[in-house]
Amino acid sequence: MDSPNFFRIITLIVLVVFIIEFQGASAVWLQARATFYGGSDASGTMGGACGYGNLNTDGYGIKTAALSTALFNDGKACGGCYQIVCDSTKAPQWCHKGISITITATNFCPPNYGLPSDNGGWCNPPQPHFDMSQPAWETIAIYRAGIVPILYRKVGCKRSGGIRFTINGRDYFELVLISNVGGAGDISKVWIKGSKTNTWEAMSRNWGSNWQSLTYLNGQSLSFRIQTSDGSTRTATNVVPSNWQFGQSFKSNIQF
Repeated sequence: MDSPNFFRIITLIVLVVFIIEFQGASAVWLQARATFYGGSDASGTMGGACGYGNLNTDGYGIKTAALSTALFNDGKACGGCYQIVCDSTKAPQWCHKGISITITATNFCPPNYGLPSDNGGWCNPPQPHFDMSQPAWETIAIYRAGIVPILYRKVGCKRSGGIRFTINGRDYFELVLISNVGGAGDISKVWIKGSKTNTWEAMSRNWGSNWQSLTYLNGQSLSFRIQTSDGSTRTATNVVPSNWQFGQSFKSNIQF
């Protein structure tokens, strides 16, 4: 193989790897602030306004954060991933310089209108703010800092295993928690189809990552179609068997 062709191939391989690695990443770093909560083992971060239960079994672990009103967007940000770095140009004494972490949005940081935005009301609109799990925070900053300036950007999510579906509710009200979503991570649209109805029905967001249907679907195997915020779509066909019961969870082999 002659040298020009060899170097062209190597360049192409490097470019493909770069695109895969940074697919879904925002080109621009944005400014915000970050605090932490949940304890040194992150046990206090379980559950939350996105509806996830045990963040470990739901696929998110301890690298998570609660987002302020400006970022949470009424739950539309749930499941999205953000790369965060402490801004050492503004707080060199508190930052672990050059270290970044990718977190998942799993909770909401509520505003505190009784305090000013620059002194305790960190999550007040229109401030972009991340209240990170303590282990995630200590990756980028020193514990006693309490609050630090950060730079962040939206990035793609890497998940292990397939998308998961947990069905709650009652007859004529299926409330489906969708978790462990890769790719963009945050869901924009969901459709459901029963094996007997055989038509795709648009679901609506109830809260967080919980989506609802008002159709009687008992005794049917269920399929789901999911669209993430970047427009990508995946279909999990018959992922829920016909003998499903409320309160059960099901793992698919589908992922973004």
